[in-house]
Order: sequence, then structure tokens, then C-alpha cells
Amino acid sequence: MSLNLKIAPEVSDALSENRPVVALESTIITHGMPWPQNLEMAREVEATVREAGAVPATIAVIDGALHVGLESGRLEALAQAKRVAKLSRADMAACMARGGTGATTVAATMIGARLAGISVFATGGIGGVHQGAESSFDISADLHELAQTAVTVVAAGAKAILDLPKTFEVLETLGVPVITYGQDHLPAFWSRDAGLASPLRMDTAAEIAAAHAMRAAMGIPGGQLVANPIPPEAEIARDEMLPVITRATEDATRHGISGKALTPYLLQRIYDLTEGRSLTANIALVLNNARLAAGIAQELSVTRV
Repeated sequence: MSLNLKIAPEVSDALSENRPVVALESTIITHGMPWPQNLEMAREVEATVREAGAVPATIAVIDGALHVGLESGRLEALAQAKRVAKLSRADMAACMARGGTGATTVAATMIGARLAGISVFATGGIGGVHQGAESSFDISADLHELAQTAVTVVAAGAKAILDLPKTFEVLETLGVPVITYGQDHLPAFWSRDAGLASPLRMDTAAEIAAAHAMRAAMGIPGGQLVANPIPPEAEIARDEMLPVITRATEDATRHGISGKALTPYLLQRIYDLTEGRSLTANIALVLNNARLAAGIAQELSVTRV
């Protein structure tokens, strides 16, 4: 069976001319925000990538085809679509083989980026080890994808709803470089400080791009996680967020929410409990990540010349 890969002309031209391209996920559009905020956010992220000197490539599976780059009408249709699958490594191929439609998580977006030849991906936060994973074994496929797919992922760390110490311990075990941008401690999505020291610190996009290129030269599999702290003016302090996350998690347990439904439920519950502040912060950090990712992609395009 042949791969139905559809790379948008703008993205294809940029790749063939060795111009910088940044991959973007689609789950944040279909499962992360309500209409029409999701479309407004998606367009703003793409515009931010362009303003920072790179070409955006939003990735999604539509009617069995893997689209890398979505033109405006298709992006709007996806933002309004109902019952869109949430795709990761385990079910992405099955969805495509059956002609289905699905939004890509971090792991699935990394796969799509690799297939298209894109080296940098901007997202909000990666998945990881969920609270209580010692009994539920709920660990995101994102972590293993980072260990085997050579894409540099720019995120505001791991999602703060996770067990962050265990998440970063697993990444260390898997040999994934975790690089914090511009500070010595790891961020925690909505908050700049997770209370954990960062294994690596880099202060420029050029350093991060050089590390990506060196891993490729050494033949080391896997990518890099760049933990980019949310801008100070947009953050919600960790001490304020922890009780909110605890209450949302307790509510999820009480209602029997688990698996793929857990993260969207927690994000919505946290949105309610913070009276929308979490969404405002989420948008700010995604835009911040898009800018840094575009800078890294620019540096990599120079490295490849």
C-alpha cells in the first residue's frame, strides 16, 4: 500500500529550496480549544511562524491522506469538524488505511514531520507520565517518539497535569536530550518553574540547531525536547496552579475519566477553575514556542547549506 502523503505547495517549495519550515500539531485545534477560538489560535500560530521567518506546516490526517500544511479552507473545516480521532503512533496508520480523519498528537506530528523531511516542531506541551502511572501505566507515546524520531520539539515543557519528575526521568532513561531555553530550571507549561533542575541549558537557537545537527552527524536516533518557558507576563505561578490541577485530577478520578479522554477533560476543567486564564496562558506559550522553533529552523537551514 502506498503512502497518501500530501505536502502543501508552500511547504514543498520551502523544503526543496532549503528554507526553514516548522511543523505544527492539529490536536490542539480539534481537542484543545472550542470553536472559533481554535481556528483563531491556529491562524495566529501560523502567522507567528511566518513573521519569525519560517513556513508553517500544520499536520493532520484527512480522509486517509496525511496532510503536511493545510490551506485556509481545510484548516477551517478541521476546526469545525466533529468526532475527529486523536491520533498517536498506535492508531495513525489504521486511521489512514481506513480513510479516516484524525488530528495529530505530538507523537503523530513527529512522524508526519519526519516523513515530509521537517526537522523542527512547535507545540504547547508534550505528554508524559500521568499521575498514578505506577498503577494505571498511563504513559504517553510522546516520550518513546522523542527517543526514536529525529525531530527537535519545542514545548513549554511537559504538561503540568503530569507527574513531572517521572516524566523527565523516563526521558533521561530513553536518552532524550532535554534542553531548557534561557534558564537553569525546567518550566511547567503554565508556570516558568517546575521546581526541577534542567539537565541542559542553551541560550540561543544556534546552539540548539547545532546540537540537532551533531546528533545527526553521529547517527544517534531520536530527537530533542526544547523546554521553552512561558513569557513572564503570561505565566500562572506554580503555587497557584498546583491546587487547581489537584482538584481537576480528583474530579477526573471521581467521574472515571481515563485514557485519551483524560487530558482534554483536565484542560477543560482547569480552564473552568481558572476562569479562562489557563487558555490565555496556553495561547501565549504556543506562540512563544512557535517563534523559537522558527529561529531553530532558520539556523538548521543555514547548517544544511
